[in-house]
Amino acid sequence: MDDFEANERILELRDTINFHLYRYHVLDAPVISDAEYDELYRELLALEERYPDLVTAASPTQRAGAEPLPGFEKVTHPAPILSLANAFDVAGLRAWRTRIGRLLPDPDMHLDYVAEPKLDGLTVVLTYRDGVFVQGATRGNGEVGEDVTQNLRTLFSLPKRLPVDPNCDLPAPPYLVVRGEIFFPLDKFEALNHARADAGLPLYMNPRNTAAGSLRQLDSTQTAQRPLRLYCYDVIIWDGIEIPVTQWERLQMLRDYGFPVSPDSVYCTNLDAVAAEYEKWIEKRNQINYEVDGVVVKINDRPLADGLGFVGKDPRGAVAMKFPAQEKTTKLLDVQVNVGRTGILAPAAVLEPVEIGGVIVRNATLHNYDEIERKDIRIGDTVIVKRAGDVIPYIVGPVVDLRDGSELVVQRPSHCPVCGEPASYISGEVAVYCENPACPEQLVRRVEYFVGRSAMDIDGFGSKTAALLVAEGLIKDIGDIYSLRRDDLLALEGHQEKKVDNLLAGLEASKLQPADRVLTALGIRFVGNVMSETLLNAVGGIDQLAAAGQETLEQIEGIGPQTAVSVIEWFARPRNREIIEKLRVADLNFDIEFTESEGGTAAALNGLTFVITGTLPSLSRQEAKALIEANGGKVTGSVSKHTDYLLAGEKAGSKLGKAQSLGVEVLDEAGLHKLIYNG
Repeated sequence: MDDFEANERILELRDTINFHLYRYHVLDAPVISDAEYDELYRELLALEERYPDLVTAASPTQRAGAEPLPGFEKVTHPAPILSLANAFDVAGLRAWRTRIGRLLPDPDMHLDYVAEPKLDGLTVVLTYRDGVFVQGATRGNGEVGEDVTQNLRTLFSLPKRLPVDPNCDLPAPPYLVVRGEIFFPLDKFEALNHARADAGLPLYMNPRNTAAGSLRQLDSTQTAQRPLRLYCYDVIIWDGIEIPVTQWERLQMLRDYGFPVSPDSVYCTNLDAVAAEYEKWIEKRNQINYEVDGVVVKINDRPLADGLGFVGKDPRGAVAMKFPAQEKTTKLLDVQVNVGRTGILAPAAVLEPVEIGGVIVRNATLHNYDEIERKDIRIGDTVIVKRAGDVIPYIVGPVVDLRDGSELVVQRPSHCPVCGEPASYISGEVAVYCENPACPEQLVRRVEYFVGRSAMDIDGFGSKTAALLVAEGLIKDIGDIYSLRRDDLLALEGHQEKKVDNLLAGLEASKLQPADRVLTALGIRFVGNVMSETLLNAVGGIDQLAAAGQETLEQIEGIGPQTAVSVIEWFARPRNREIIEKLRVADLNFDIEFTESEGGTAAALNGLTFVITGTLPSLSRQEAKALIEANGGKVTGSVSKHTDYLLAGEKAGSKLGKAQSLGVEVLDEAGLHKLIYNG
């Protein structure tokens, strides 16, 4: 056998083996015996050993994993990987339908839906080029994730080449990005814990965290030993192939290509059918072999759903119906007072440990002292604990009939438990505050927030480091973070050269963060990631925001009086202006940056707000949105008096009529390109 013949046979064997792996692990319907499969595998293994230059990462012989990685590379997703808004019952579902009805051509128009299990696993983004799997990443923050390609290759259920079935007549996609979920089958998870118990090892707490930890192993041979599964449910980006316009057909297309898709997804002809399906799932959730925490409801007409736009970063065309939270009773041992970064003195329950939905709960939120009084919660009570959305534990209320008279009434704090300063109350608010700006606990919380992943994302700077630096007096406000000196850090306990160098490198790298991250990191009340982006897109930079008046801010779409006042008051404080100057000296980004695109000038669309409707000749809505934003514009989901242009294609809906009634200028795709070129 010469090299050419060997290569041809190896390619044939790989396709054949991958097909049988798909039949066995995805469809659970093998068409050959184990002995026949083993014979094919041994032949491929022998050929690859004889011709090592022909071995590729996509070969089924390479699923056992590769050499450990030093760390995960960052991956920028080709489109935002968004989360969903929640509904917690059928009433919430109907309220969602009413809200989106206001944006439809006819509020009462008939819609059909797809109800899919909301998998409780780890979201992954899978990229294929010319039908070959080339990259896999975690969701991360929705825009940037971690490259886990090497680990994903070890999964039997992940197709390495498309289509998997040689009899499928679908073309290999030139470019396809798919979203899915990695999870741990419950029977495999139970077996794993049994094996660990027999070996005297600590047990894993729940399947979701175990799946996430298994996929994020730097040593992919460890991932290969875990029976992880994959279900796919959405197409993010595509090129060179036709994509069905309905979600139900897209799921079938994914199946046809060879992707594993949950068999529990259901087509629903109307909202009543969705509600009935949700009620079935409340009972069914404990009868299937994977964990779910709700049902995802999607409008079946995808162009219509996508055209509804977003609320914040939640698409309007789908909603997650969360299951009723699971409840348990336990003892309330104590109520501690936590000091937040804004000075709020928040009550936190210390509980006798109790297992709820696979998680041991030791602490729970009590919201505020008004709520404690209203529910008459006392220290020593037997209380009902619920995990809201199966995530955040909170106390529903006490079991009064079990009181024996030893219970203690919870007292509102009169002083900050950390700095000892008197607590204060703001008229109209239920919160209790420590207003001492020098309170060390507040500062620790502010530093933690500043360096956290949603803000400046500084590697090597955790909560313990924040507490130590504040305690040692090296940080007196967040502006001091970039003034830390190597010698001072080396003098700290546990800070050797490598750790210090990593921290300083993380600080330096964070200076590249965009201005909206810097604004988020300042910790202004009501100004998170989305609000920071909205504000800076409107005014251009942090200095312009600091100089803006209340009237100017309230004219920005999505900004209310409360947020406007909070921003103005923050920048008015002398101490905060000092922080701004320290961050300016550190050379952080204060102005939003626009890139040049299509020959246009940078920020050609700066300050302009667009709405997109209809089908464009050559651009998908995602591509049009990306083009507008790359040139400094903003895309919103609904037409208003603040809209500058409506980008309209064929079959434009009610947005066209609304734009015309408001006098909003209407552009076609050619007009958009001309606007960019002309700056």
